[in-house]
Amino acid sequence: MFSKIDKNAVRKVRHHRQRRDLNGTCERPRLNVYRSTNHIYAQVIDDTTGNTLVAASTLDAEIKGELNDKTKTEASKLVGKLVGQRALEKGVKKVVFDRGGYLYTGRVAAVAEGAREAGLDF
Repeated sequence: MFSKIDKNAVRKVRHHRQRRDLNGTCERPRLNVYRSTNHIYAQVIDDTTGNTLVAASTLDAEIKGELNDKTKTEASKLVGKLVGQRALEKGVKKVVFDRGGYLYTGRVAAVAEGAREAGLDF
């Protein structure tokens, strides 16, 4: 009998391996991405203090109305732009991108692209 692979457990192992060497500082915080089946979330985190400086998701009221006719990838790009704009308002210009153990393609890459378009540097 075949056993089904738990893809989320594999992702978590990849994420922990990635986080060993990836830390956000106050000068260069970490842009973290979490992807669920229906939504995407992005946070800018200062790991030295453990504070979330900025957050955005597809559930935010600012972009919720724009998402009706968009695909998940297009919505992810909007979330990236929103988190980038909010980070720039807080004075954050450079970040370290933490893809959360996900492969850098599709929605995760769209968040990064949107954040770059907003003016964030990584």
